[in-house]
Amino acid sequence: MELTFEKPAMRLLENEHRYLTYLAEEWHPIALRLEEERDLHTARVLLGTLREKLERFREPLKRHTDKEEEHFFPVLGGYIGFEQGPLVGIQEEHREIEAYLEHFLHRTQEDPETLNAEQIAAAARDACEAFEALTVNRVKEESVLFPMAEARILPKQMLKLYERMNTMIV
Repeated sequence: MELTFEKPAMRLLENEHRYLTYLAEEWHPIALRLEEERDLHTARVLLGTLREKLERFREPLKRHTDKEEEHFFPVLGGYIGFEQGPLVGIQEEHREIEAYLEHFLHRTQEDPETLNAEQIAAAARDACEAFEALTVNRVKEESVLFPMAEARILPKQMLKLYERMNTMIV
């Protein structure tokens, strides 16, 4: 997939979005299936797989959101403000995504063999909600924040931002 943004700092964040989307697309179909799965043995096996994938997903997601909140948002906020507007909503979405993932992991911390179909479906709904919030967040960042940053952040600041953010999330 071709990247859309010109500035290296925004391309870097966009590329991380692509990677996180790739990872999420590995676990989201499992979560969707679990919402409807009627065979308890199959549901328990799938739940174990989903939990493993979500545990592996959380670290790169955290590294990415930390990078945005520690480096990108403060620079952009210097141009557009911090008190209201898109940065406030985006940061709240980051908390929402993390809360859904935490709730899923809490619900599934026991041996899957002890969970019934309703408990498994409820946990799967948390994972699906996390995916939906993640998707909305990515779209907002790429359609609002990234273009705003490319248009407003001065080239010298953009270069410094890139240098600070040029780290791996995996």
